[in-house]
Amino acid sequence: MPPTVSYALIMLIAGIGIPVLAALNAALGTRLGSPVAAASILFCVALLSTLMILAMGQPRAVLGVVTAPKHLLLAGCLVAFYVLTITWVAPKFGVGNAVFFVLLGQLISAAAIDHFGLFGAQISPLSLTRVSGIALMAAGVFVTQQV
Repeated sequence: MPPTVSYALIMLIAGIGIPVLAALNAALGTRLGSPVAAASILFCVALLSTLMILAMGQPRAVLGVVTAPKHLLLAGCLVAFYVLTITWVAPKFGVGNAVFFVLLGQLISAAAIDHFGLFGAQISPLSLTRVSGIALMAAGVFVTQQV
């Protein structure tokens, strides 16, 4: 199997996991009466999971954080923002609606990152064809949320 197919399948599975994560954590937040508590528990479980994987693979890799540009650590804040907001909003707005707007934001942000090669990303210029494809994807996501 070509690497690109493997990458696509892995990311498809990750994409399937995002609404599942949203629904599970929203339910936990509702049950606990605190989206912040649910998010905190999620991060503790995630930390333990990733630390186990790190320990099995490349435990010394974490030492590189000392010399890494500090702005790269903002990704952790973005993950916290996503988890906190999806946990708080999904029970009130619906998982589908919440994820729709997340996907729309991802399409816009990904296009900008690729177009400008931000954060070291591979440059992929925004052409009329790409804009049309993104618009079609956004329209498709919108249509799936219509009742």
